[in-house]
Amino acid sequence: MADSDDAIRDDLAELLRRRRLTEDAARPDAVARRRTAGGRTARENVADLVDPGSFVEYGRFAIAAQRQRRELADLIERTPADGLVAGTARVNGDRFGERAACAVLSYDYTVLAGTQGALGHRKKDRLFELIERMRLPAVFFAEGGGGRPGDTDHPVVSALDVRAFALWAGLSGIVPRIAVVAGRCFAGNAVIAGCSDLIVATEDVSLGMGGPAMIAGGGLGEVAPGDVGPIAMQAANGVIDVVVADEAEAVAVTKRLLGYFQGATPPGPVPDQTRLRQLVPERERRAYKVAPIVETLADEGSVTFLRERFAPELVTAFARIEGRPVGVIANNTMAMAGAITSDASDKGARFMQLCDAFSIPLVSLVDTPGYMVGPQAEATGLVRHASRLLVAGAALRVPLVAVILRRAYGLGAQAMMAGSLHEPLLTVAWPGAHLGPMGLEGAVRLGLRKELEAIADETEREQRVRDVTAAAQENARALNAATLFELDDVIDPAETRAVIAATLAAAAAHTPAPATDRRFVDTW
Repeated sequence: MADSDDAIRDDLAELLRRRRLTEDAARPDAVARRRTAGGRTARENVADLVDPGSFVEYGRFAIAAQRQRRELADLIERTPADGLVAGTARVNGDRFGERAACAVLSYDYTVLAGTQGALGHRKKDRLFELIERMRLPAVFFAEGGGGRPGDTDHPVVSALDVRAFALWAGLSGIVPRIAVVAGRCFAGNAVIAGCSDLIVATEDVSLGMGGPAMIAGGGLGEVAPGDVGPIAMQAANGVIDVVVADEAEAVAVTKRLLGYFQGATPPGPVPDQTRLRQLVPERERRAYKVAPIVETLADEGSVTFLRERFAPELVTAFARIEGRPVGVIANNTMAMAGAITSDASDKGARFMQLCDAFSIPLVSLVDTPGYMVGPQAEATGLVRHASRLLVAGAALRVPLVAVILRRAYGLGAQAMMAGSLHEPLLTVAWPGAHLGPMGLEGAVRLGLRKELEAIADETEREQRVRDVTAAAQENARALNAATLFELDDVIDPAETRAVIAATLAAAAAHTPAPATDRRFVDTW
């Protein structure tokens, strides 16, 4: 017993000593190796993400389950937290107050290459159950090498009774989950990322369901770690949602992504809306970038584009309009003329599910010739994939506003509007827009096939096609469609933001909240 009230008792001194051993400063060699590899430590990433002083850690003193083959002092020194830093915290608390509560987990690559240990699995189970109980959004830094074969302190044959993966997957549709991946992320660590709602990855990532050891063990040859699932592959195939340069940018992007699920903010600066009048070319066949339209409609600096390198013919993004978070889907005429492909359908349908699960309203910007058709398109399973966009749209419970920028043709256009012009809360068109059951020239050639076959002169035949197409185009104008009330309104492009904002405000004030029954979000 200490003589002075100010003296530290032996038990407290031991606690403080052991706590220091869990900090980065206690392992300078491991931290130095991490620096040499260009990375940050798990605790540095967590500290950068969360509000200062808000992190409450779970399992700080856990160590690797290897006491049968290593000294206890060595395990305490070299395997702090069993390689998994985990707890609750606040993120973006300056903007969202109590809504900023979240869970944060991070594998520690400086501890046994971020592998998943026995106590780490138990720690995940504990956190995942708390996440569900407390309805906490979650961020998981998932870098690591998968399951750890070296643990000795528990009896195991298959380890297939580990519950962590079922518990994490079971959170789909209940709370938003963001995975951050840097460096190497294989096997079980990759599954943690793959089950998440959004994946943010650095340019140096290699992400795969099996690492080099597993590949070699399966008789599939020797593969370098960086060649398993590099960013060039995983961004183009749609696995990665946002690609960033490094872990610092990953944390910044993750904060922004998390904010969309945390709710509304005060409105941000508004771009000049009259720019919208000039962003769509008058010529129907001329391609243009749709991203500037999204950025002009949104509060300045509020847009985050997702899966940019996958199915670029369809843009998906989160944004804010008058501070309100919204999801945006938009046809991109710079790729495939904005046609709806199998990949675009998958991309759009999954994004609709994500927004619907977490009560984020949707804005659809339409300029499409319809579904991509033909033998090559059908070989991709188009019939089933294309239908996913319609099924996802029909299941929406959140408000949807559709804006036809230029072309709305066929079933593809209907799919962009949850199935029909009258499914969204509001469907408007810009004055240069045209609508039809299929592309106008194609409709003319199909409808007048016999008449055209009877015209022997090719020049005369093509002129006839142009004349009839021009007449059809005049009939397909948005203003004509509005006279038959196929559209709710035709508006000045500069009014679009105000119309969207007013509609979503009305919906928020008078539409019942979405049903609370759980719907999982497709991982693809």
